[in-house]
Amino acid sequence: MAAAADNALLREYQLSDDDFQRIRRLVRARLGIALAPCKRELVYGRLSRRLRALKLQNFSAYLQRLESGDADELQHFCNAITTHLTSFFREHHHFEFLSQWLLPALERGNAGSRRMRFWSAGCSTGEEPYSLAMVLLEYMRQLRDWDVRILATDIDTNVLRHASAGVYGAERLARVGQGRVLRWFEALPDGRAYRVREELQRLVCFKALNLMDDWPMQGSIDTIFCRNVLIYFDRETQRQIVARMAALQRPGDHLILGHSESLLQVSTQYQLVRDTIHRRLPG
Repeated sequence: MAAAADNALLREYQLSDDDFQRIRRLVRARLGIALAPCKRELVYGRLSRRLRALKLQNFSAYLQRLESGDADELQHFCNAITTHLTSFFREHHHFEFLSQWLLPALERGNAGSRRMRFWSAGCSTGEEPYSLAMVLLEYMRQLRDWDVRILATDIDTNVLRHASAGVYGAERLARVGQGRVLRWFEALPDGRAYRVREELQRLVCFKALNLMDDWPMQGSIDTIFCRNVLIYFDRETQRQIVARMAALQRPGDHLILGHSESLLQVSTQYQLVRDTIHRRLPG
């Protein structure tokens, strides 16, 4: 306890209990995230950079700026608070299910419209939608005239810029496999990074979206990847988000969650069909 107090005295800024509670309320209102008290150190570390960049003297002055409705700084605030942990082909069984079961089923079920729509909600720096795009294009060699699109959204505009650029260090491609690296990436001159090929980029549309705001999507979405996103929301917000996703899907469409997420006590509109893979029910 004494060590923690000493550390607080050595800080560049003081984060009072009142300021932290104001931050928690703002995070809840803007992002729908229930920020736990144990996140205080994380909040300090991330937001103190913004105080430094703005040459502000304390958190109170920063909060006044946010609460005044400064749109640009509110975006910086959201970018700083949100957490992004991702990789190519993370939770590989989801992509096996996609290639071995789901895409053949969609090929049969959507033969009339020749249309497929996918949504990567909380796409972070783009590894998830590009992994999805690789699987789709590998399967779609036999579906040349189909209209297939992936919508990839995130609240953080910084990670979306990274995703849109499609440039990744060699270490980020460890899970991709040498065959796919050669097929879907081009090495940059420095030899330390790779750019996704244009074929993948054409398939994915990156957009900024706060799940607490209005959603612009229209029409049905065959498959929604919303992995490791719901864990940041309280139960009531989870119910609201999943209900809105269900409204975008037809019976038989799929919602794929992260390994630690469940729809138990969240939604009765989906049936669990595989580990963290849910099918939209009628009604």
